[in-house]
Amino acid sequence: MSIEQSPVKSPKQPEPGKKFFTVDEANRALPYVSRVVDDVTRTYGRVIELRQQLDDAFAADETELETAYEHAMERLGELVDELHTVGVELKDFERGLVDFPAIHEDREILLCWCRGEKQVTKWHEVDAGFAGRQPVELLDS
Repeated sequence: MSIEQSPVKSPKQPEPGKKFFTVDEANRALPYVSRVVDDVTRTYGRVIELRQQLDDAFAADETELETAYEHAMERLGELVDELHTVGVELKDFERGLVDFPAIHEDREILLCWCRGEKQVTKWHEVDAGFAGRQPVELLDS
């Protein structure tokens, strides 16, 4: 008779080849990232507006609205790709929430920034999310 053991969850190990940021690097990237995130939130708002108009539209209005909606969705995809190229992960289109992958104590963590914040001041474990945000000062200890 064998005893089944549940696997112990270990911290996420860094992926080879993935871009990782220090707090300083993330803060230096913020002027660019924040401009892209501003465009994301603006474009996302337009997508929502167009979707609502499409839902309410009569057949005569649909073609023009569908074209505008498709263009807005394409632009949104381009902006998300732009953020991925930088190495950051967009977590919330509406709030402009972005995570910068980082390494702390040989494990992957996420430096967390939200549109409107002046700099990166929070971080969280990969599986913790926004609710698990902690001050970056804790990373120094």
